[in-house]
Amino acid sequence: MKKILLYTLVIFLTGVMISSCSDDKFGESIFDTTPRERTEFDNWLLQNYVKEYNIDFKYRMEDIEADMSYNLIPAEVEKSKKLAKIIKYLWLESYDEIFDKTGKNKDFMRTYAPKVILLVGSSAINASSSTEVLGSAEAGIKVILYKVNAIDPTDVEMLNEYYFETMHHEFAHILHQKKNYPTEYNQISAADYSSTGWQNRTEQQAWKLGFVTPYAGMEPQEDFVEVIANYLVKPDGFWENMLANAGTEGATKIQTKFDMVKEWLMTAWNIDIDELRTIIIRRSGDIDSILNEKIAYNE
Repeated sequence: MKKILLYTLVIFLTGVMISSCSDDKFGESIFDTTPRERTEFDNWLLQNYVKEYNIDFKYRMEDIEADMSYNLIPAEVEKSKKLAKIIKYLWLESYDEIFDKTGKNKDFMRTYAPKVILLVGSSAINASSSTEVLGSAEAGIKVILYKVNAIDPTDVEMLNEYYFETMHHEFAHILHQKKNYPTEYNQISAADYSSTGWQNRTEQQAWKLGFVTPYAGMEPQEDFVEVIANYLVKPDGFWENMLANAGTEGATKIQTKFDMVKEWLMTAWNIDIDELRTIIIRRSGDIDSILNEKIAYNE
């Protein structure tokens, strides 16, 4: 009898709850659920990045995409427009030109380029180590570029230091993860890699050990991609000056690494690194012409 009464009470209460829920009238959401209206810039990005390269170019701050351990501010729209043009012209289209002189063959970059580029207005300051992060990447899928609001879009050296060295570095990681480079490379400076000690080396100390940058001395894969990135973005005379100041042993190691990198890029990917560098330098001199182009969406 008690069981019957208990079951009856449960059924009754369940019915009341269902009835109450169905009668509830919820008010409007406290969040803005209105679809965002696309601007002309949004449509330009849709055409020039999403449809052209399968890349989602994000310039609005999204907490789900950014590292919330840093105090960050959004990128300014006008600076974002300029950087979007420059990245397309100096990075994406430079590789296009390697594979097709007409610039119409997008398959390579569409296949292998990171799928998300996120702009952040401020730099990311790591207070514990007193370092400033200008760029980062996540598993070859996303590249984050910081300090966008401080850029001078006509200063090529600044652009290379802040952004393109990072982008070529991370893209080289993607390529060697797809096709392995020769393992003999890892032995050239095997005794001098240090996962933490590289931070205490000056540039010239790194050169004398056979590394193009102190960071290259962290481990072989970072060494490999630093050779590629620095060769592509450093100004004329840098490479020669580095070899001249690296000492006989350091210069020999750097040159051996470069020769292996050059052969691997050509054999594995049909990329002539000298030709790519020539294209990048030529395009770097033409930045003013693309900055003056109007952002326009053509359906």
